[in-house]
Amino acid sequence: MPDPERDNERDPELHEAAIRLLARREHAAGELALKLEQRGYGRAAIDAEIERLAAEGLQSDERFANLFVEQRVARGDGPLKLRSALGERGVDRQIIDAALLPFEEEWTSLAREALERRFGVSAPATRAELSKRMRFLQGRGFPAGIVRRVTDYDNADE
Repeated sequence: MPDPERDNERDPELHEAAIRLLARREHAAGELALKLEQRGYGRAAIDAEIERLAAEGLQSDERFANLFVEQRVARGDGPLKLRSALGERGVDRQIIDAALLPFEEEWTSLAREALERRFGVSAPATRAELSKRMRFLQGRGFPAGIVRRVTDYDNADE
């Protein structure tokens, strides 16, 4: 039978493993838990450790999400890709929404910048080139409406 007093104690090895992971980069609680589980620690101990780390300000899904979004936006990723990637890492929907909110008015210009970095400023010469540009932006995670607007799909020659 588990000792209730032992449950309140911090496992020093687990704590050190978690701190080492967090020292390399920010982690969402879900991905930190998965990595610690893969190292052989029990789920209950992991959950308790992550709760302690969060209470101490050493782990924060909000901080992770904000940094993740900033880094990925700088790479040219769009909101759909970011939402999916954060969701896969176990970040809560409200935290994702809050992390994406500062860029809400910028997605069109960010898509345009990503397109220009990849293809330059010249207009596509053929329908195939237009399709290639559209696929590029969709692959980067920009919604169809923004892709159409940025590529000027609706005004492209038939």
